[in-house]
Amino acid sequence: MGGLFYIIGMTLLWGVIALTVIHVVMDNRQPAKTMAWALVILFLPLVGIVLYIFFGINHRRERLVSQRSLDQLSKRSMLGFVEQQDLHVADSHKQLVDLFINQNLSLPFKVSAVDIMTDGYSFFPELLSDIGQAKHHIHISMYIFEEDALGNLIADALIDKSRQGVKVRVIYDDVGCWRVPHRFFERMREGGIEVQPFLPVHFPTFTSKVNYRNHRKIIVIDGVVGYIGGMNIALRYVKGTDEQPWRDTMLRLQGPIVYSLQRAFLVDWYFVDRTLITNRDYYPTDVQNSTLNTPHSTAVAQVVTSSATARYPEIMQGYVRAITAARRYIYLETPYFIPNEPVLFALKTATMAGVDVRILCPRHSDARFTEWASRSYLRELHEAGAKVYLYEPGFMHSKLMVIDDALVTCGSTNADFRSFENNFEANVFIYDQGTALRLKKVFLDDQSLCVTLENVSSWMHPTFFPRLWESLTRMISPLL
Repeated sequence: MGGLFYIIGMTLLWGVIALTVIHVVMDNRQPAKTMAWALVILFLPLVGIVLYIFFGINHRRERLVSQRSLDQLSKRSMLGFVEQQDLHVADSHKQLVDLFINQNLSLPFKVSAVDIMTDGYSFFPELLSDIGQAKHHIHISMYIFEEDALGNLIADALIDKSRQGVKVRVIYDDVGCWRVPHRFFERMREGGIEVQPFLPVHFPTFTSKVNYRNHRKIIVIDGVVGYIGGMNIALRYVKGTDEQPWRDTMLRLQGPIVYSLQRAFLVDWYFVDRTLITNRDYYPTDVQNSTLNTPHSTAVAQVVTSSATARYPEIMQGYVRAITAARRYIYLETPYFIPNEPVLFALKTATMAGVDVRILCPRHSDARFTEWASRSYLRELHEAGAKVYLYEPGFMHSKLMVIDDALVTCGSTNADFRSFENNFEANVFIYDQGTALRLKKVFLDDQSLCVTLENVSSWMHPTFFPRLWESLTRMISPLL
């Protein structure tokens, strides 16, 4: 009898495995991701099937609200308030600009000022100062909003402004803030702040939402000042962790480009609150009259968002287009380097075409699994001729790319599968020599604190078992 139950059980198990693999194949995703899921399910059936249910099934087309239609609505409201005189885009950037307009409705805007902050000591005092001066509204979208000393300080400042009559709206990612007590956000609600989680993950809808996270970091104050970059609201960006300090990049923007940051936030607000805000007060004309860095500033920028609901992987396509158009150099820093095939191929092609390609990653990551998965990719680029630098003073969390003293992008997007394909991300692309040179210096300053990959023998020449582990983690890297 026991043998009969065993046969029935194994038959059912292999039937479920076969059905799951068929479901993976029929989803028509990228072959690398299909193969990765199939191998995980075949070699670790019980674990693999559970992981696929939670992280692999593609719910985004069927069950998530269409961001494209929301973009159309927000574009119409914004266009009614925006008039730009003498907007000029250089011919060398026109195709990239058109790409973002056509696929993402990301309009180009002038930039009046770009302030660069490379640590929490510069970012958070500036943010608190802007919050203190707010008169009409404060909009914050954060992947992580910690309940630590810094998080509570900012929460207190927001509550104070709300009590003064300033409209304060906060979006936090439900998964990113899993460890943050609900009382923290309740305290803000009790203080008059509108607070909404992004795609809260509760049963039975858990499996359809947990894989699609809002990783964006966007702040808009009175529609005239905006922030975008890689920093969350957490004390570790000031003090680091017990293991290491944190290094990141945040940009403070002024000028008409803030309209685009506003649009990105308000689309997300509709996503979480079902309230479509189109009031002209959120697109003030003051931005048009803000003082430029130079009397004849030609700086133009686009805020580009990507998401699991979009038809195309917008930011990833922008990376590929910018990389393939590079003529002199590409400087890229990212905390996680697990590129999908289009980005990896573009970087290798640029390298072999004589472009100076430099990749800067942390020597010690905050996620050991992704660190192991990235090693073979970094070696592959090194072997193609790229220069790979490993940041030693702490954890490098900055997401930054500078190209040819002419183009820079900074935001929340990591150079990995998850950012390119699953997360809701936001980057600003700035077409301006002055800004590019300033961020080039940031990269070179970081580079001076690095060791080259070729000087780390354990990464360049791993022994058998570390190399085997690297290969295994690389095999499932499309799922990370």
